[in-house]
Amino acid sequence: MKNVTIKELEDLATKIRINSIEAIRKVGAGHIGGSLSIVELLAVLYGKQMVYDPENPQWEKRDRLVLSKGHAGPAWYSALSAVGFFPEAWLWTLNEGETKLPSHPDRRKTPGVDATTGSLGQGTSLAAGIATGLKLQKSESYVYLIVGDGELNEGQCWEAFQYIAHFKLNHCIVIIDENKKQLDGTTQEILNPFDLTEKMRAFGFSVQKAKGNDLIAIDQAIEACKKIEDQAVCIVLDSVKGQGVKFFEEMAANHSVKFDNDAVQEATDQALEELRKGRA
Repeated sequence: MKNVTIKELEDLATKIRINSIEAIRKVGAGHIGGSLSIVELLAVLYGKQMVYDPENPQWEKRDRLVLSKGHAGPAWYSALSAVGFFPEAWLWTLNEGETKLPSHPDRRKTPGVDATTGSLGQGTSLAAGIATGLKLQKSESYVYLIVGDGELNEGQCWEAFQYIAHFKLNHCIVIIDENKKQLDGTTQEILNPFDLTEKMRAFGFSVQKAKGNDLIAIDQAIEACKKIEDQAVCIVLDSVKGQGVKFFEEMAANHSVKFDNDAVQEATDQALEELRKGRA
């Protein structure tokens, strides 16, 4: 764990948010809502909590992150770039031919990516398997599993959670990004998830809660999880789709956004200007 200030984490979050927006806009369209809702989480993970070495991405003592909601890849790439896994210039090749940054993460292409994801639900089982392997090796490394609330429509998630809880894989920190929206509408409209905190507790997890835009609360929730022994752990992140940019937060259909008209471009320019001023 790194010794950093809140200001440093705020600056990292701003950089991740700006670069995520710029990368998606350059390609013309992309999953901006779900990318922005995990920006603060990624800032805490890569700015403070995770153990890794950008010079040696396959270092055996590293922590692993599994982004099961793989459509948020642009935010992950922006975080990896910000901490030195690859040059920032790579971000502007997002989803282009021969890119090292496909729209959804691919462990064969991108330094710092340990799990190929995008087919929703499957990352949960991948994380469970990685955590099992590390436990058998008596490793002290953590696995951070980020899963979307809409993704929890997939039954595979609950099978994996049951496995993680049964085998008490407390070094696999499950983080649910509860941004309350999915592709076709709100999660309550599409398939009501009910109370995710109580559901995870019923599955045998010790559950922490944090606001998705609160760096301190996220950090404290992770710290609390690391103190739990002999029980699976989970954080339910109360986030907003499009988080940190009012225009994207208020957009009705913000799962995937097209930058194909002047209104969207102008609003994005204004948002980026405000974000950059906030860093000054």
